[in-house]
Amino acid sequence: MHAHPGDWLVIKGVRVDLPEQRGQIVAVGSPEGSPPFTVHWLADDRISTVFPGPDSVVLTGAELAARDEADRTRFERSSALRHDGKGTFRART
Repeated sequence: MHAHPGDWLVIKGVRVDLPEQRGQIVAVGSPEGSPPFTVHWLADDRISTVFPGPDSVVLTGAELAARDEADRTRFERSSALRHDGKGTFRART
């Protein structure tokens, strides 16, 4: 895993009640961009040193924005559907 300052570290939530964590990488451990990363976390405004695990991904700002937009689109599409109680979905009328 490699990153540059300004990239985003996203750690997937491993349970439904544990949401993903996002933080902006402010420093990397080597000139090649390998861990550990110094991360400024959005949720609680703290800064910590992280050795990312397999549940983590590094995204550029543009990749994160594209992912958020895809998530919004998927949510809007699913909100426009209604479960009919018979195991299928149909468009709301």
